Amino acid sequence: MIGFLVIGLIAGWLAGRLMKGEGFGLLGNLVLGVVGAFVGGFALRIVGFAAVGLIGELLTATLGAIILIYLGRVLRKA
Repeated sequence: MIGFLVIGLIAGWLAGRLMKGEGFGLLGNLVLGVVGAFVGGFALRIVGFAAVGLIGELLTATLGAIILIYLGRVLRKA
């Protein structure tokens, strides 16, 4: 569980760095990273992929966080 949170926090920070521009702040991006780990895992399972190992889990969580940051920006502008 702690490893999952650490990966989520790193993924949130990384997604915040990759998605430049207006953000949700450091704390917001970190929370999005933790939630994004769930979203990324779900999104990859839909297309038939699975994360393997630490790097795979980090990439999955980062992908999920990027999706959430993007959706948050779209909803914020609407």
